[in-house]
Amino acid sequence: MQDSPDSSHGFRVCQRVHSSGDSRRIGTVNYVGPVEGYSGTWVGVDWDNGEGKHDGSINGVRYFHAKSERSGSLVRAPNLSQGISLLEALEKRYRSKSTNDEEDMKELDLTGNLLSDWKDVGKICGQLPALQALNLSNNLMSPYKSELPPLESIRILVLNNTGADWEQVELLRQSLTAIEELHLIGNNISRPMSSSFVQGFNSLRLLNLDDNCIAEWDEVMKLSQLRCLEQLYLNKNCLNSILYPDNGQQDELEATSYKPFQNLHCLLLGDNDIGDLVSVDSLNLFPNLVETRLSENPIADSTSGGVPRFVLIARLAKIKVFNGSEVTPRERKDSEIRYVRLVISRLHANAEEIKQHPRFSELKSLYGIEDERPSTGASGPQTIGSGFLSITLKCVGASMGEKQPLTKKLPATATVGKLKFLCESFFKLKSLKLKLFLQEEGCPLPVLLDNDTSSLMDLGIGNESIILVDEES
Repeated sequence: MQDSPDSSHGFRVCQRVHSSGDSRRIGTVNYVGPVEGYSGTWVGVDWDNGEGKHDGSINGVRYFHAKSERSGSLVRAPNLSQGISLLEALEKRYRSKSTNDEEDMKELDLTGNLLSDWKDVGKICGQLPALQALNLSNNLMSPYKSELPPLESIRILVLNNTGADWEQVELLRQSLTAIEELHLIGNNISRPMSSSFVQGFNSLRLLNLDDNCIAEWDEVMKLSQLRCLEQLYLNKNCLNSILYPDNGQQDELEATSYKPFQNLHCLLLGDNDIGDLVSVDSLNLFPNLVETRLSENPIADSTSGGVPRFVLIARLAKIKVFNGSEVTPRERKDSEIRYVRLVISRLHANAEEIKQHPRFSELKSLYGIEDERPSTGASGPQTIGSGFLSITLKCVGASMGEKQPLTKKLPATATVGKLKFLCESFFKLKSLKLKLFLQEEGCPLPVLLDNDTSSLMDLGIGNESIILVDEES
């Protein structure tokens, strides 16, 4: 949708248009005028989907600069549509002849139209005093210059894929006095702002910055003084570390008792470049954080040097929802016990490793787990080295047929290779080459046990675990 331009040729540079034959094929006018060797007026369009014919030049003559080598076209005016005006669209879609529906409208979705001018947005919002949620996604908005009227009723604003950077957001803030949710997905934002901390936005509870270009945690910290912020989405950015400031780094905040991210309870960091456990441990320092996402980060990819879910849960003391699934009391207990066993097995080889596990002593004491390997025939409490684990084995291989699961008591020192040998015997699978997977609660995919020399204890496998028995393809 776009107000019709006042021009003899019907189109102007920077105007948003769509193809006459396909309203979903949208672009921006970058040129209006003659083309050498052809009669009449032509319109140069840079298409959003990148499907054009050239980069804005033909036969050595440049008419405009397209964003890619083949996203531009020169077309005749009848092949383009300027859409309809905002008022026409509202009349057509929302107005009732018998009621004043537009006066009571609370939500308006203008996704994927031909809007580009913030003045048009101001006009429509001025006519809808009850409007609370406005979605402008997939409209390529021009830089905000003119003054908008106060949009005191707007609670939710969605600006996904609009090209709005943080400077634009700061300018809009003056009008959005009651904003509670702000969505800015896919806008190539690399930093919130240039000053120390983002100010204002006194009602903002949710900020969605997914699929942007934020690479430095210092930029995220500029959001730490948003006092009402409860949810911060940073999936699909370029972050490689997380650091909650210690007392020495909070000098600038000494004038206030407000802690950084004081009310943040949800921080989503999926699909970044986080690869160290120090970053994971720093999440414990956020005062009220109970939900986080670390999937599709190197640290969470156990097949490429990362750590499995149970280690992350054990290290994250307060998290109740992890990677989109609830951490039940049962899963937390099993994960923490398994984690302690894993650390103990490594300490026998390298006592210095304890420095890398801040929660180890706390958890070891909580569950009363012994860490000494007993001598033969020793009496008293069993240690993890001599303990037996109840393990349920389930055949899932295509050629294994239907076999009932078996629950066996196995020594914690049994290796993966030994367990494969026992499965061959238990299920009569002598002709198959086996591979084993650990099925963990809350984990969408089972974890491959690919080191035949690792023991159940080394892997931190706990009591009542489920191991899937499959065959090599």
